[in-house]
Amino acid sequence: MLSLELPQSSSNSEIVHKNRILVVEDEDLIRDMVVLALEEEGYEVVSVSNGREALNLLTDCDINNSEFPFNLLVLDLMLPQVNGLDICRLLRYQGNIVPILILSAKASETDRVLGLEVGADDYLTKPFSMRELIARCRALLRRLRYCSTAPTPVQQFGDITLFPQECRVIVRGQEVNLSPKEFRLLELFMSYPRRVWSREQLIEQVWGADFLGDSKTVDVHIRWLREKLELDPSQPEYLITVRGFGYRFG
Repeated sequence: MLSLELPQSSSNSEIVHKNRILVVEDEDLIRDMVVLALEEEGYEVVSVSNGREALNLLTDCDINNSEFPFNLLVLDLMLPQVNGLDICRLLRYQGNIVPILILSAKASETDRVLGLEVGADDYLTKPFSMRELIARCRALLRRLRYCSTAPTPVQQFGDITLFPQECRVIVRGQEVNLSPKEFRLLELFMSYPRRVWSREQLIEQVWGADFLGDSKTVDVHIRWLREKLELDPSQPEYLITVRGFGYRFG
């Protein structure tokens, strides 16, 4: 069952900051409890009960506008009208990089990997506790703020150019759309070319110490990055697997 225990409100300025979260959940009890828990933490929350309403809110906005109205999407998979996987696919196809946390009763490894592959940044299975939900939301919002404020200079390696302050990447003269996690991974790799990173080190650096998932998340994001960066993802030039150790860049 869903844990109804609400986390204690935090006075931390990073939580009090009015991040705006869209919650898409068709089960009334779960939706109401999630909204209450997030509002208790100081977030501004908008909630809808089906995928069509969510798409109307999200796709009517200019994704290139700095005033895009949502900082995070908390998304159920099994939704009426339009399911959560299709929402993820469409948003990423349009280049929308809003962080997405999936909520789902589907707990198999295959379902989790599929959710990440279609564009989600994190995956939380039902039943879940509100404390864990809040922790995952905080982590995703921290990554988003890092992306928007990092003062690192432009980085260049081979045919890849990364603009940290613009959260923008050019590959062979063409701009590619990366999710916040993909962008942070690439930035980390380009900052330390040829350094070997273990999966655990990458999780600590990119997902944070409070990440509660497993290391397969790293493999999924590496595969995604290869598809966007490499001429031939099956024979990568940039993201190299170092068997028994992890990954390196270049």
